[in-house]
Amino acid sequence: MIRILDRLVARSFIRLFIIFVLGAPMLFTLGDAVENLDRYLDRGLSFGQVSLSYLYQFPQFMLWSFPIASLLAAVFTIHQMTAHNEIMATKAGGISFHRLILPLVALGVILTGAGLVLAEVSPELTRKAAEIREERSGRSEWRSNFVYMTDAGEALSVRRLVVAEGLMQGVVLERPSENPEEPYFHLVAERADYDPDSGWTFRQGYYRYLDGDGRERAYSFDQYYGRELRESPEELVEEPRHEDEMTYAELGRLADRIRRSGGDPYRVEVKREQKLAIPVATLIIILFGAPLATSSHRGGTAFGVGLSLGTTILYMMLFRVAGALGTAGAINPLVAAWLPNGIFLAAGIYLLIRVRT
Repeated sequence: MIRILDRLVARSFIRLFIIFVLGAPMLFTLGDAVENLDRYLDRGLSFGQVSLSYLYQFPQFMLWSFPIASLLAAVFTIHQMTAHNEIMATKAGGISFHRLILPLVALGVILTGAGLVLAEVSPELTRKAAEIREERSGRSEWRSNFVYMTDAGEALSVRRLVVAEGLMQGVVLERPSENPEEPYFHLVAERADYDPDSGWTFRQGYYRYLDGDGRERAYSFDQYYGRELRESPEELVEEPRHEDEMTYAELGRLADRIRRSGGDPYRVEVKREQKLAIPVATLIIILFGAPLATSSHRGGTAFGVGLSLGTTILYMMLFRVAGALGTAGAINPLVAAWLPNGIFLAAGIYLLIRVRT
């Protein structure tokens, strides 16, 4: 009987979740298209281009919909069983409420994993959508007279870079250090060639190295295999991405780069932690919504919609307020991203303890 009941609960939840998780992105798409329609027309974009761009962005909208869809599915599944006295019947048969919602918890874990995968896949697709809508240009094939701060903390100055040839001309690479115990180096080369396997090879230049003890070494070279520079030519010409177009690891590197350059990394750090917090909210919202849905035997669909809408508004309000506090530096970015989940998890545990089993 338990296996049949598990299938019933899981099937009802999955059916509702799929409906909501596919329907909600349509609303995101419609709202965004209406808001930006004039801009698309000014750029001369066709209906096909705009539609294709939103098709690429659909996984991002789906990810944002995961917590909302899980809440709606959990509330409607449990509330309908409560309204039809099915939960009372299961309790009479010796099955507790905690055991009844076990399939929802298991599905929440699976959906959280799927959300984490989407969080890593969707940024690249979102970037392609932005390129189609001409919100950012495609990758350039060359760049001249620029300075670049590498992920390792070095300052790179280049007179000219040609991506197709993997060639830099007029190269200066140095690691300035505010800590006297850290080594300092300064490299100047006429050119540098890139190989995907071995990296950059600097040619015709000189290298100056100053260790933490103040001892200096300097020499000229015809050819130097540098391990200091790890970025590929494509990365050196790439335009700065929006946070939604970057993965968790890329946001971490961007935050480190901003911090090294003396900037404020709080916004990027909040966005990075939210990459994990949003998928995990799928499970937490289920733990909160399932016991909350047993609070009334009346209301039917109207009660389910009202309860879900109120909970969604509350969560989004906490999400926005905590994110703004984290961006401003008022609270730790990690706390800012996870505070709404922590509040709802605590409330869900409280409701699970208080619910009649």
